[in-house]
Amino acid sequence: MATIIDSLRNKFTSGTMLIKLIFINIGVFVLLRLTSVIIMLMGGDAQPIMQWIEMPSDPATFITRPWTIFTYMFCHYEIMHILFNMLWLYWFGQIFLMARNARQMFALYIYGGIGGALLYMLAFNIFPYFNGMHSFMLGASASVIAIVVATAMLHPDFKLNLLLIGQVSLKWIAIVTIAIDLLSITSANAGGHIAHIGGGIIGYLFVVMLKRGRDITAPFNRTIDSIVNRAKDLKTPRRAKTSRPTTGNKKTSNSSAKSDQENLDEILDKIKKSGYSSLTSEERDRLFNISRRIK
Repeated sequence: MATIIDSLRNKFTSGTMLIKLIFINIGVFVLLRLTSVIIMLMGGDAQPIMQWIEMPSDPATFITRPWTIFTYMFCHYEIMHILFNMLWLYWFGQIFLMARNARQMFALYIYGGIGGALLYMLAFNIFPYFNGMHSFMLGASASVIAIVVATAMLHPDFKLNLLLIGQVSLKWIAIVTIAIDLLSITSANAGGHIAHIGGGIIGYLFVVMLKRGRDITAPFNRTIDSIVNRAKDLKTPRRAKTSRPTTGNKKTSNSSAKSDQENLDEILDKIKKSGYSSLTSEERDRLFNISRRIK
């Protein structure tokens, strides 16, 4: 058991931001389900506890639990819910990282979750259809859809091989997904579909603003950097800055970067012509490793 835990810890520590997000979601899911099982075995009700981490549709309730706008996007209760969300996050997250970096992906995950939560609460308090309805929502769907839409806009003609359908461009996957959400706003899972649309809007805005030369995830990342740097300053005593020699390595680094870029271009050309499924396992591993190095 200790070996398994150590192995998981090492994978989390050495993994990319994408892997870390998946691990966090799975870890929280397991913790919630175990807690729920224990409470129910003891004759209790787990729902009151869940409502302290779920996103409420009622603004008055939200004011008393403002942290739920963050906690809900890392929480799942149904196994199929987390399974599909994590599969989508993994597939589209890898493609997203071909063009952008992990810091942008994490910020977009958070932005998408916030956007989905705000649109969910706004819709439930504006449209007459939802009068008298009070609900709670949890899940990473809005965050994942933000990454899905952004990825589809960054790589619209990138193809995925879908079961029973065949190769489909990302742009059509994103369009159909949002269309289904729009048509399902009055369904039993209205809140979830509205949140998906909110996440999709954030993904769309991210790419549109990026094309205009503005990265909307930059303020978030600057804030995180500031917090991390201050925490480091508090932990470590100040030391005199020492200059380091910079001889010999620059040329090697540039040569390596050039080689990576050439390999990446070659693989992307193959994907464009024959689709992602045409890559060999070696080429997929090379693509993943190169995308990590050049960010």
